[in-house]
Amino acid sequence: MVTATIIRIRRHGIGVIALLACLAIVMANPAQANPRYAAIVVDIESGEVLHAANADETRYPASLTKMMTLYLLFEQLERGQLRLDSPLQVSSYAASKQASKLYVKAGSTLPVETAIEALIIKSANDVAVVVAEALGGSEANFGRMMTDKARQLGMSRTTFRNPNGLPDPGQTTTARDMATLSIRLMQDYPQYYPYFSRTSFTWQGKRVTGHNRLLGSYAGADGMKTGFIRASGFNVATSAVRNGRRLVSVVMGGFTAASRDTHMADLLDRGFVRASLYGRGDWVAQADFSGDRMNMTGAPALAPVTPVAPTRQPQRQLASLQAPEPLPSAQPSLPQTAQGSADDPIRELMTRAQPSSAQRSDTLHRLEPVGPSASWGVQVGAFSNPDNARQQASHAAGRLSQDLFNARVNIDEVNGSQTFFRARLVNLDENQAYRACRSLAREGMDCMVVNF
Repeated sequence: MVTATIIRIRRHGIGVIALLACLAIVMANPAQANPRYAAIVVDIESGEVLHAANADETRYPASLTKMMTLYLLFEQLERGQLRLDSPLQVSSYAASKQASKLYVKAGSTLPVETAIEALIIKSANDVAVVVAEALGGSEANFGRMMTDKARQLGMSRTTFRNPNGLPDPGQTTTARDMATLSIRLMQDYPQYYPYFSRTSFTWQGKRVTGHNRLLGSYAGADGMKTGFIRASGFNVATSAVRNGRRLVSVVMGGFTAASRDTHMADLLDRGFVRASLYGRGDWVAQADFSGDRMNMTGAPALAPVTPVAPTRQPQRQLASLQAPEPLPSAQPSLPQTAQGSADDPIRELMTRAQPSSAQRSDTLHRLEPVGPSASWGVQVGAFSNPDNARQQASHAAGRLSQDLFNARVNIDEVNGSQTFFRARLVNLDENQAYRACRSLAREGMDCMVVNF
């Protein structure tokens, strides 16, 4: 394609300089390589937005739409208008919907509980219309009901036209709105949330399996929903629990289901690290306790900060997630665009070089004397607990590129009015230290360069 472009440019007499200028514009804005990408990560307990990328940009929900169909169905169950064994009538219009579908027959019925399973596990487009017609009389009227409910929940940038997410240019949402819906499903109808963790159900004597691979591949994931149409790319909303803390994350616009899932796992991993630091009082951002160092920008390092026991915030009813704010004394949100890739920010995460297990073990645990030529390092936090310090330093070391694998983890104990532990990567020269800190900053980690 590039060759053909060059030939056409030469034929029309356009100079090489113009060509290079065009290519420079394209390469300077890699986020445009995937205009469908968006993501958000939310800590349920605090309501904090831990990561947001294009979270308020308009996207197509695809089958994430079915979460609203389910919300309205759960609402009718709660009101007593329906029971789990209530039969739902299948129309010829519903039966005609394209796959993914359960292939229900016109004139037949299916129970509400089977409809719930089919929507979550099979993502059945025909069953979504069955529910829409049962609750709203018609697909169009149910779409209006869905939009009205979205407004009530604080989903101000979402419009629904159908109950299943099949292509419609007027059916749009945002990652933030989908996170709001995910959270409200759990908060408002917790008795039905276990359905989202199921990976199969039985229909007419046959076992029907689902599409959500994260339920089996990511430790702690117990819901929620996948989605795909060509206009949206691969979407997923996921809820996961680790050490008693629950996160909800939405990723939209993956090129493949596998790359989407890998990216979701990475966001959740980072989110749990960041959420564990928030509210525990053991993170001190960009603080150099030696008092005479410089941070990565060349400005004087912050004065020592004494960790303070946090005041636990009450759990919020998230009618509408607030715009992302930086966490106090914690890592900033991850970059809002692709990280230097001319391809997709999701796919780029899969292709980044990673160390072998032997290299990683050596990087994280072997300490060596620091000589004159390697008397620089990078500090990534100060903690009241040495295990937390080592975990953060190890996490940082694992993020470094191949040419910085000589970095070693060093946990430096400082005794004063309170004892704390500095998490550092050492055994670097000056250029390596600054390069490492820039790399970590691009990964969303606070850091500063130190000289011993």
